[in-house]
Amino acid sequence: MTISRLLLGAATLAVTAGAAMAETSDKRIALSNNYAGNSWRQAMLQTFEEVGGQAVSDGVVAAADAYTTSENQATEQAAQIQNMILQGYDAIILNAASPTALNGAVEEACNAGVTVVSFDGIVTAPCAWRIAVDFKAMGREQVDYLAERLPEGGNLLEIRGLAGVFVDDEIHAGIEEGVAAHDKFTIAGSVNGDWAQEVAQKAVAGILPSLPEIVGVVTQGGDGYGAAEAFKAAGRDMPLIVLGNRQDEMAWWAEQRDANGYETMSLSIAPGVASLAFWVAQQILDGQEVPKDLVVPFLKVTQDTLDEALESTPEGSVANTVYTLDDAKAVIAEAK
Repeated sequence: MTISRLLLGAATLAVTAGAAMAETSDKRIALSNNYAGNSWRQAMLQTFEEVGGQAVSDGVVAAADAYTTSENQATEQAAQIQNMILQGYDAIILNAASPTALNGAVEEACNAGVTVVSFDGIVTAPCAWRIAVDFKAMGREQVDYLAERLPEGGNLLEIRGLAGVFVDDEIHAGIEEGVAAHDKFTIAGSVNGDWAQEVAQKAVAGILPSLPEIVGVVTQGGDGYGAAEAFKAAGRDMPLIVLGNRQDEMAWWAEQRDANGYETMSLSIAPGVASLAFWVAQQILDGQEVPKDLVVPFLKVTQDTLDEALESTPEGSVANTVYTLDDAKAVIAEAK
């Protein structure tokens, strides 16, 4: 996906939706989301509502409704899924609080004839479909990049996401692999930033007094700007911080680049993966054969593409790719 396709207008969405198969016009799709406390999740929900709403208007599906739990708890999300079964939804697309704790509720849905497509935070229930990026590779790539930029190595600070979530575990595992391969680096400290700038800033500020010199910060998205603010407030030298495609991070990066030549990279799964999950669910409901596991590339912003990405990302949001029906068909075909 090129950054020039990050934003789609309503007219484009209408054309995409109108091209879908009419056989699903009576089908109802719901989104079960476990967390909405950062800009990535807000962009994800907005993308789903825009794409799903247009599909409903065009008669592609009968409903596309989004639900978010009040707390990031698997028990609450399991109850939400059970309610969706009772409400008669034909498909549930799921951003899960846990890869395993929701399997019972997912299997209940499958046994009731409901199609379940998990994405981003995926589940391991065999009956469900899964859409994810290679999060472990995303973690590993951060350390590979730091090794290129900082060949002498040094101490790293790791900012993790929500504890217990599949995404956090996988990115962390990739970072550990990277440090093992580039043994001049040491993880000197680790905090949970919950993929939110304010949480990350507070957590980093709390650990900084106990840390030695930090040359690099590895992240999971939604935490880079908060980390930068914490280092600035502490009067510490600014390390090389790998960012996560948030608009405020990229704006800070551009300011630092223009002021002193600061260089880094930014990468994350596009929140528009929710639109891909929607179209994959629609294709399954339409009777198409879809492999259980689908992989999409993560969206990367480099020094060369920063200005383009920043220009196309609304203030307070995240660099995004909105997936069309044709994109979904291409991802499905590639997985076969």
